Amino acid sequence: MKARTHNVLNVQLRRQREQRHWTQTEMARMLGTTYLSVCRWENGTTSPSLYYRKRLCELFGLPAEKLGLAPPSEETTPPSAASTASLPTLWHVPYRRNPFFTGRERILLGLHTMLRAGKRASLVQPQAISGLGGIGKTQTAIEYAYRFREHYQAILWCRAETRNLLLTDLVALAQALDLHEKDEQEQERVVQAVRRWLQKSTGWLLILDNVEDLSLVEDALPSEYSGHVLLTTRTQSTGSFAQRIDLEQMEQEEGALFLLRRAKLIRTDAPLEAVTVAEQVKEIARLLDGLPLALDQAGAYIEETGCSLDDYLERYRTRRAVLLNQRGRTSTDHPESAGATLSLALGKVERANPAAAELLRLCAFLDPDAIPEEIITAGAADLGPVLAPVAADPVALDAALADLRRYSLLRRNPESKTLTIHRLVQMVLRDQMNEQVQQQWAERCVRAVNRTFPVGEFANWQQCQRVLPHALSCVALLKQWNMSFVEAAQLLERAGNYLMQREQYQEAEPLLKQAVALHEQILGLEHPEVATSLNELATLYWNMNKFEQAEPLFRQALDIREKTLGSEHPEVPNSLNNLALVYQFQGCYSLAEPLFTRSLTIWERISGANLSDLATGFYNLGTLYIDQGKYDQAEVPLRRALTLWEQTSVPDHPDLTYALHLLAVLYTEQGRYAQAEPLFQRALAIREQAFGPEHSEVAHVLNNLAALYRAQGKYTQAEPLFQRALAIGEKTRPQHRFMTEVLNQLALLYLAQGKYAQAESLLTRSLAISEQVLGRNHPHVALSLDTLTQVYCAQDRDAEAEPLIQRALTICDQRLGAEHPNTAQCLTTLGMLYCKQGRYVQAEQFLRQALTICEQRLGAEHPHTARSLHELAKLYSLQRRYTEAESLFQRALTIREQNLGAEHPDTLATRERYAAL
Repeated sequence: MKARTHNVLNVQLRRQREQRHWTQTEMARMLGTTYLSVCRWENGTTSPSLYYRKRLCELFGLPAEKLGLAPPSEETTPPSAASTASLPTLWHVPYRRNPFFTGRERILLGLHTMLRAGKRASLVQPQAISGLGGIGKTQTAIEYAYRFREHYQAILWCRAETRNLLLTDLVALAQALDLHEKDEQEQERVVQAVRRWLQKSTGWLLILDNVEDLSLVEDALPSEYSGHVLLTTRTQSTGSFAQRIDLEQMEQEEGALFLLRRAKLIRTDAPLEAVTVAEQVKEIARLLDGLPLALDQAGAYIEETGCSLDDYLERYRTRRAVLLNQRGRTSTDHPESAGATLSLALGKVERANPAAAELLRLCAFLDPDAIPEEIITAGAADLGPVLAPVAADPVALDAALADLRRYSLLRRNPESKTLTIHRLVQMVLRDQMNEQVQQQWAERCVRAVNRTFPVGEFANWQQCQRVLPHALSCVALLKQWNMSFVEAAQLLERAGNYLMQREQYQEAEPLLKQAVALHEQILGLEHPEVATSLNELATLYWNMNKFEQAEPLFRQALDIREKTLGSEHPEVPNSLNNLALVYQFQGCYSLAEPLFTRSLTIWERISGANLSDLATGFYNLGTLYIDQGKYDQAEVPLRRALTLWEQTSVPDHPDLTYALHLLAVLYTEQGRYAQAEPLFQRALAIREQAFGPEHSEVAHVLNNLAALYRAQGKYTQAEPLFQRALAIGEKTRPQHRFMTEVLNQLALLYLAQGKYAQAESLLTRSLAISEQVLGRNHPHVALSLDTLTQVYCAQDRDAEAEPLIQRALTICDQRLGAEHPNTAQCLTTLGMLYCKQGRYVQAEQFLRQALTICEQRLGAEHPHTARSLHELAKLYSLQRRYTEAESLFQRALTIREQNLGAEHPDTLATRERYAAL
């Protein structure tokens, strides 16, 4: 073998070839020679004959000097340091550098770091770039070779897809290396000579492209060597032989930039930050899911046809299969199209393992990301005769997945037990199926996902969320194929119910409506399953404050259940309870109470009744009593509900928080502040843990805890909680009744702080929502009117205040009754207004009436009673009835000091009035 140091590297010839973007193979074809000859000319192993020098000058249109074709006498002149400083002595790479190569910076730098990590190259494992066909493995290897070529004395390339290809290229390496054995007839002797060269030489990089069988590579390499080995392979299993580097699809921005470069719509060196990427380009990158080969095809199509981006999008959506199988005319590095490349891999899997191919077809109809393995295992019975037995056998399933991972057609995450499939693999798979086969797999998919989607109670939320994307994919399949079977309706109902519980009402509504329609179509109008679907849809409307839509659906569900199941069936009290809730939230308490009572009676009478249902019945009755102002009756059913939930739930289950929270609300209404706070705090901690910090259930507790702090005069603690509750409400329920509560409560805080403009703004908004969502005569409207009256009074806007409080009092009288605490609150506010206006007779009448209600319904020591006493004492003071005023001030001061503390603003106000008297 000739000494490498006596070879002249022909920099000029190589540079001229690269400027024209020709590969050594392409140039050899134009000259009528082999690419090995071109390789030798460029690396200085040999010089072209006079004939080929003439052909080269004609081909390039340049004189011999410009092509580095020195006279023969100069061929042995050693190269200068400058001519070889940045280039390897031997360059045996059959591809030109891709001028459109984009991204992959982390991969390239990581490769370089790993390959150059050790002081001795023998300590570095071969690096294997692994990924799906068309993902850019070969192009990344080419880019690495060009980018880091100055670090090597020789860069060598072999195709390794089959044994024959690998042996052929190893023999070609012997020619390029000018080994003595290069002309041996026995191939094995030539290969052994290459192995010896690799073992003895240093500073080389060997790239083995498209390796399918790692054992072939192991046979081709010496046991020890001092160079670097880089593989490209589709397999995800490289064992101890090589360190795998997974090549993923391009990110959308990166893919869009590559597409623009390939389509020649921007300069190839234009950086991403300097490019304005149109939405159409991003959409193409998204549809092609960042597969470089597909993006290259799209760019070539746009360049060659001159079509617009919008035109390409329209053609792709209508003629996807054609475009995926159409390779650009000027593409030589990867002549196969994306469709053909993927189809070839799919065909190999089909021949090797038919069940693996069936598994891939199932995945083609699911969401491509994070496919839970339990959809396959739990749904095995629905997956057809080929896949079903494999899906039910863990070892056989592992074998099928191993065959798919061999071609990177699926990725498996062992920690999350999920699979991932590329979107274009899904598209190619679907395009290969006729309509009948597509529908068959779509139905199998729906049935399997339905088996995996659990009932949406809190304990199952994690599993529901895990399966949800695939359930939503099935919803699209149901519509596409007009499916009509019970499992389809069940899946719609379960997914809709879960979305409803997570407050995604807009997403839940179409699913629940479709579930009702499908159940009615399959089972008839009076089937119990129809009643269940109606109940779910009605519950959604109740959550959305669409009471007029909820009521008839609840009634219809109740009628079906009573007719088909009997009046004592556990589902009947469920319907009664739900109908009662509609009436309760409409403020129709007289209609709600008998339904709550009847449902509770049936649940108590049923042998073996669900304790959780019974707890719900007691809880709802407690909420009604609080709304009615029957505080003394509310505590018993609420404590009973808490006890039942503690018996049926794990510790800190969200169900417990309903009783905890409402007991705390009750204690706040009763002025039992010390007992209320720890219950609020416990309920808040559980809900934040269960639902997350941004859920409306958390906001409810925040609002009521803040109201407690406001009542205690802890304004600095109250305001941030109100603000947080308001932010959650605006995000999750901007037009919900909850918003009226938090807006009103925060306004009361601002009123107490003298921030009248802020309070008025909140109350105006609260009124608008209340009247729109609940109706003009709802009790919530009365509360906002009462608070707004107080704001106007504080600003001496009496003419605006009086009609508001008169309207509020009328609503309370009609909807709550003359003895309700809220009625007393309105009476007190009206009395204050008349006292301020000097209408003392009317003021005394209303204030005395309010005091009587508070003493009877809330007790003589309640803070609301103290408010009535304080306002009546003020009136007597103005009337110079000092003895009566003094007695009332004393009572009010005692109550406020005991309940609110000596430094509470209300206590200070009473003490100041008393002192002035």
